[in-house]
Amino acid sequence: MDIIHYDELTWPEIADLPRRMPLLIPLGLQPYPPSAVARSLRTDEFGFLPAIPYGFPEAEGDGGRGLGVGRGLFRRVLRGVAAGLSRQGFERVYFLDGHGLRRRWDLNGIGLLPIRLPGPASAGLPWPADLHERVVILSLGHTEQHGLHLPLSTDTLIIEAITRGIADRTPDRVFCLPVWPFGVSTHTDEFPGTLNLGGRVFEDFFLAIVGRLVKLGARMIFFSNGHGGNHSFLVNVVKLAGERSPGVFVATEWLHTTGSSLARLRQSPLGGMGHGGELETSYVLHLRPNLVHMDRATIEMEFISTSEYGMDWVESGRMIANPPWSDDTTSGIYGDATVATGEKGRLWLAAAVGEKVGLLDEIRQQAQRRAARRASRAAPHPS
Repeated sequence: MDIIHYDELTWPEIADLPRRMPLLIPLGLQPYPPSAVARSLRTDEFGFLPAIPYGFPEAEGDGGRGLGVGRGLFRRVLRGVAAGLSRQGFERVYFLDGHGLRRRWDLNGIGLLPIRLPGPASAGLPWPADLHERVVILSLGHTEQHGLHLPLSTDTLIIEAITRGIADRTPDRVFCLPVWPFGVSTHTDEFPGTLNLGGRVFEDFFLAIVGRLVKLGARMIFFSNGHGGNHSFLVNVVKLAGERSPGVFVATEWLHTTGSSLARLRQSPLGGMGHGGELETSYVLHLRPNLVHMDRATIEMEFISTSEYGMDWVESGRMIANPPWSDDTTSGIYGDATVATGEKGRLWLAAAVGEKVGLLDEIRQQAQRRAARRASRAAPHPS
């Protein structure tokens, strides 16, 4: 069989794919047998995208412990993922459905392809008994172009590695959900490969996920973000979640790896780490060097930058704007990818994990202080 993994390709490779090739998005993290998929599609050539890890209803027997968000909202999520592929001209987009959603939810017209899983289908997660005492981490990546040299999975690979490092360091203090690989991008029409869930769908979905987590007992929730386009929408999610569940501490961050290690290790000047530049390329050289094409690495640093608006790893200045990317970059990156090394990626990963462990400690302290103040206000005053 000729199977490609969409998110491991660069955008020029996506541009060259035949638009009649079936593209498949699995529902759930259980592996779907390629032979069964080939029989159903009647072809041995197809491509896999990252799996949608949660959001659909739990299977029978999960006892209401899943992260289902409701039929209408989940339909919007599926349509958001598929729309980016359709806009690129792909004609055969399917969601691999081993959970019986088409039958159970009557989800017709959006490309659900029933496939029998080799084991029992389950959308449930192994929730710990002390969930209320842990920080629940939702890791958010994306499937998006990162220039001529990096795979579409760059954001997802990096944030997944950081989350894995956090779990290794603090296994009894966190509960990590599977990384979510579909975020928000606003330059989808300029470079092939980039997907876009849509800002409003993204907000509604993760508000619903926070609501489900609260019902399951979570009291501290942290969005660990690997993609800049998610940020403004995550801020809205955090603010709205705080209004809906004032007894729950919900937080996010701008982006990973923001401490002093950036300045200490970087070789590129300001502007060298905007997107697909020194930082992200170094990360992927450390994590998946087989997916990096350093012979295609470019330098794109002629974009407009002023004291009031600049583009580096974290945007700076008073002004926020969203100019067309093609005004600034021909290869799709912002920065200098040529100075990246795997060793810097290793050191930056260790630094990012350390930053997050400290941030999670602060979340616990803040949550405990607020809980104590609420308890003191609720306590009867002596007469």
